[in-house]
Amino acid sequence: MDLVDLPAKSRETTILELRDFSRKLVRELGFMRTTLADSDLAPSAVHAIIEIGATPGISAKDLGNILRLDKSNTSRQVAKLEAGGLVNRKVANEDARSSELYLTEAGQKLRRKIDRFATDQVSSALRRMVPADQQVLVRSLALYADALAQDHSTEAAPGRVLATQIQEGYQPGCIGDIASLHARFYAEHWGFGAFFEQKVARELAEFAGTLPADGKALWLYAENGRSLASVAIDGDDETGIAHLRWFIVDDSLRGSGVGRQLMSRAMRFVDERFSETYLWTFKGLDAARHLYESFGFQLTSESEGMQWGTNVVEQRFSRCSVRTQP
Repeated sequence: MDLVDLPAKSRETTILELRDFSRKLVRELGFMRTTLADSDLAPSAVHAIIEIGATPGISAKDLGNILRLDKSNTSRQVAKLEAGGLVNRKVANEDARSSELYLTEAGQKLRRKIDRFATDQVSSALRRMVPADQQVLVRSLALYADALAQDHSTEAAPGRVLATQIQEGYQPGCIGDIASLHARFYAEHWGFGAFFEQKVARELAEFAGTLPADGKALWLYAENGRSLASVAIDGDDETGIAHLRWFIVDDSLRGSGVGRQLMSRAMRFVDERFSETYLWTFKGLDAARHLYESFGFQLTSESEGMQWGTNVVEQRFSRCSVRTQP
């Protein structure tokens, strides 16, 4: 199979669901209360204690940037913490106009109390989740937080971080990982069985055994040694035609941009070497079709077929390469 993609929800539905989840998190974590984390401090003050403790000597300006507070509100927050005996302000050695913030002994004690409270709260929730779901949660929340942060900071876009985890070529375990991704998805959504899984594993193993080779390439997105997304180009130098294969993205990475990054690498590869690229899929993967077409693929034929062990309307998409200019 060439590409897997879940039926996409509408953008409006996704937004409403995320807003609902965000409201629930705010309530359950206690941010609607006047005090937070079993302390006598407001949520913003608790965050200030945590950040100052994590970065002793942080400037008031940098603290304000982290907390998304303007200069006057940051000054008031720091002044309250100073008055409460939780923070000391020192003149910076490099710049007398700037001050460095440190937690006092009382501030350190309060920070440890906050940390214990937060750790217990998160630990209690995680005990109700299996380890695999815990990792999906961490990854998804990190992506969501980074996406929100793009509107407020100049930090690198999450896509750049993800790009560093894309590897080229065979990696130990990738054949089983990719075959498993295909098998689980198509069994759940399309009723495919053992024939399909065997076909994917067999053909991918044969392909991987030829690497490295001219006109052939495999890209993987991996976390903790496990492949969670892939795409391959199986090209024929004599005909000048390439076959795009095994393009799949784990559902936990949906919306991360990994699939588009993989496709971009594959298209750069074929544009430098081949005149045409084609792929096989089947009718019903509308989100996948949209991605294909955004990269210039066009539907060239469709008919009922059984090449994956189940009767579906098979579709062939083709794309003419955009030759790289010298």
